[in-house]
Amino acid sequence: LGLAPLRHAAARRRQEAANWTVLYGFSQTLVPRPADWRPGLEVVGTWPPYVDPAERLPAELEDFLTAGPRPVFIGFGSMASGDGERLSELAVGALRRAGLRGVLQSGSAGLAAEGDDVLTVGDLPHALLFPRVAAVVHHAGAGTSAAALRAGVPSVPVPVTADQPFWAARLAALGAATDPVPFGELTAERLADALDRAARDGRHAHAAATAAHGMAGEDAVGRTVEAVEGVRG
Repeated sequence: LGLAPLRHAAARRRQEAANWTVLYGFSQTLVPRPADWRPGLEVVGTWPPYVDPAERLPAELEDFLTAGPRPVFIGFGSMASGDGERLSELAVGALRRAGLRGVLQSGSAGLAAEGDDVLTVGDLPHALLFPRVAAVVHHAGAGTSAAALRAGVPSVPVPVTADQPFWAARLAALGAATDPVPFGELTAERLADALDRAARDGRHAHAAATAAHGMAGEDAVGRTVEAVEGVRG
């Protein structure tokens, strides 16, 4: 178009001066909007993955859920690839130390275990499973952290890298999670202790339920559509 080159810093200054709209997909229940942010920086809430209304949990999982007390979910998503055997033994050992049943999600780590008190599952919607468990052990990624909060269940965050320590700390600050256990420091003993507190300490459950109530009033998709329509118009 014959335009002069525009460096990144100059483009950013132009956008800031114009109050360029930026939409942030996290919940103010978890992280309040900073008071010094300019107009146009909008926190709209979390964008949950779409779940078909007709989708159901696998029959084997349904049978396991109804066969006893609420289990604990343990999964590390895309983290810990290739560490499945060690993590599986650690997870099962922690569950049995704590006297809890468990659902392991295989994920990239390849978690796998069998037994009357544990079931291994593959990919499935967290929105269908999380509300039916006693606690969620996860890597504290932004999406899984939000999913656990939306479900109103306590977390045991085991952050691995990047932004995960931040989200883990926010969950703990809300009281909706135990203190984070860094992945490199995870042991069966530490996980069992955290599981016991998450699943049986009513304070964590109450804080998670309170957060879920706050998030239920957010319409992230609706606000995003309005913003895009405004730009298009």
